[in-house]
Amino acid sequence: MPIRIPDDLPARKTLEAEGVNVMDSTRAARQDIRPLHVGLLNLMPNKERTETQFARLIGSTPLQIELTLVRVSDHKSKNTSEDYLNTFYKTWEEVRTQKFDGFIVTGAPVANMPFEEVRYWPEMLEIMDWTKTNVHQTMFICWGAQAALHHFHGAQRYRMKDKAFGVFRHQVTNPLSPFLRGFSDSPMIPVSRYNDIDKSTLGANLEVLIDNAEIGVCMLGDLQRRAIYFLNHLEYDNRSLADEYERDVKAGLGTPPPANLFPNGDVTAVPENRWRSHAHLLFQNWINEMYQTTPYEMEEIGK
Repeated sequence: MPIRIPDDLPARKTLEAEGVNVMDSTRAARQDIRPLHVGLLNLMPNKERTETQFARLIGSTPLQIELTLVRVSDHKSKNTSEDYLNTFYKTWEEVRTQKFDGFIVTGAPVANMPFEEVRYWPEMLEIMDWTKTNVHQTMFICWGAQAALHHFHGAQRYRMKDKAFGVFRHQVTNPLSPFLRGFSDSPMIPVSRYNDIDKSTLGANLEVLIDNAEIGVCMLGDLQRRAIYFLNHLEYDNRSLADEYERDVKAGLGTPPPANLFPNGDVTAVPENRWRSHAHLLFQNWINEMYQTTPYEMEEIGK
């Protein structure tokens, strides 16, 4: 089954060119099934690129998915026009009474700020608490994962000596997790962050699912809250790390090239994608688990 997104969303052309099956509203209305409703709270500056990355992965599943793009109400985007946001996005205030089978909270470019100093932090607190009652399965990514771990579990983060930047081999610590079906023992995963979570502050209700001894925990499961926390970036496309590296170089930050991305370390070469299959696996597993366990009646979600 295809993914259902707004007919005029720019990501549509990219996805169709890649062979992702995209459904229009007319065709979706003719199918006598209940689609899974998934929301994407997009906190990243480049909204179009991020929504395409996640839609690509969500659309690879065999189920019909209706994707709702969401933005925080109390924030003006510097990189995306208000016309674009008004056309394709709903504000948190517009969706807060709705229920979702799945909800994704992305990273945000505020990694070096204390959580409480982020301007839209009060709204984030409302959204995170709302996921407990209005969402069946939630996936928190990068800064979104750090924020949720801090809010729900009191987990403490700290700034690492050096930025973890590149594609790193990780270890699957629980291959029996339904979210990790089909994963290899040591997947390569893109990483771009300055902070790590202090494992000693993680609560007893959390399970580490993917780890790295040098750069820290990657993925945790939270059965009580029906949530997973993914601190790295399987959703990234081939150019994500390379473009970030080029921006850092232009800004004079002295960032070294991303590890294990360019063939033979040649920054002029086309980056290698060594994580695509695991990205698709993770999202297929997440949506399959959602489909198997979510109530058929939407109003029953969260009860």
